[in-house]
Amino acid sequence: MPSYLFWLFSTIMLIGACAVIAFRNPVSSALAMVTSFVGLAALFIGLSAFFVGVIQILVYSGAIMVLFLFIIMLLDLKDEKKRSESLAPLAAGLVLVGAFFIQLVGVLSNKLPNQIAPALDKASLAAAADSFPKGTKINQSLEGGNLPDVHLIGHTLFTEYNLPLQILGVLLLVATVGVVVLSKRQTN
Repeated sequence: MPSYLFWLFSTIMLIGACAVIAFRNPVSSALAMVTSFVGLAALFIGLSAFFVGVIQILVYSGAIMVLFLFIIMLLDLKDEKKRSESLAPLAAGLVLVGAFFIQLVGVLSNKLPNQIAPALDKASLAAAADSFPKGTKINQSLEGGNLPDVHLIGHTLFTEYNLPLQILGVLLLVATVGVVVLSKRQTN
């Protein structure tokens, strides 16, 4: 990816992210979040992560944001009328910013052990095929010299991150039930 495209898409993403918290209208904030997601998807595609970029557009910019807009419409949220006069939210926000900054400095100051990506030639892919059971699609694709990125993401998601995936599914279900309960309570 040329560096000017990286800076362009990064700027679009950051402006969208700042607009999410700057707008007072919830619908405008949701649309600004779509802008941020589109910039992030462009960065993924520019880094040759085509599957993740397309999924970013389809799932987050499409399905999730439509769900957010339905929730905003169901709750009938109005513009923020008045900001809080209390200093407690401001202090909590500053503490969170400080904690994030400390964590960012800690991460950037440590050198990760394996920062060089392995070469994706046929020999290294064939060697990686041995770590998967014979006869599976991942093994066959790696032995054929192809990188089955969709299958690898699915395999990693359902083997190494199965519990967080299940917890996320339960949280989404609880959020959906909460929206239905809140919308029923307002109509009564």
